[in-house]
Amino acid sequence: MPEPNGRGLETPQEFSQRVALTIADQRLLSRALTHRSYLNEHPEALEDNERLEFLGDAVLDFVVGAWLYNHYPEMSEGEMTRLRAALVRTEQLGSFGAQLDLGRALRLGRGEEDGGGRERPAMLCAAFEALIGAMYLDGGVAVVETFMQPFLAAAADEIMNGEGDRDPKSLLQEWVQARGQSTPRYHIVSESGPDHQKYFVVEVVVDGKALARGEGYSKQRASKQAARAALQELMAAPETE
Repeated sequence: MPEPNGRGLETPQEFSQRVALTIADQRLLSRALTHRSYLNEHPEALEDNERLEFLGDAVLDFVVGAWLYNHYPEMSEGEMTRLRAALVRTEQLGSFGAQLDLGRALRLGRGEEDGGGRERPAMLCAAFEALIGAMYLDGGVAVVETFMQPFLAAAADEIMNGEGDRDPKSLLQEWVQARGQSTPRYHIVSESGPDHQKYFVVEVVVDGKALARGEGYSKQRASKQAARAALQELMAAPETE
């Protein structure tokens, strides 16, 4: 492991080499990796990453929207809006940061360091957005699009198949509420078996319409299966006006 650099475990240069970044302006990269807590303890550091985070957030909204538009030509506006929101949420961007092991390169103050800031999803999300902002300023939107392609392809597939780290019940609720529908309700259709090993069949209903059923040896498992099946059905169905 590289020797610590201030309050970071690797230098910006080492980070860029490790993840094969092409940022010519190393000052931009250094700024993207600098949290404001580091600035408080190191007055020689001139700027933290918050302005780059703001820029990166806007760039990601555009890049993700354009990627969805180009890769899913049959997807409706409502579907693209929902999926973009899932792809740029804090937890998802934090996951992208974790995939890069971005925490190793962050320059943090002692309090953030001791508080586990290198692994915190919100911290990784902010740093990832700042990194995107730096890449945009250094190389333009095409560089960001190329960099984001593998992240988006994998994450979108997980979300659309209901296999991500999020509860499919939460995803289904977001889906229907984005379309002005009521909160999904889960009803036990049947239960069987002895008390210590009950088997449940659960139906999910939205606005009085049954969408799908799920089965399992717990109400929660059956409900999640029903939500996952409902999502798959809704995503496959054409949008109606």
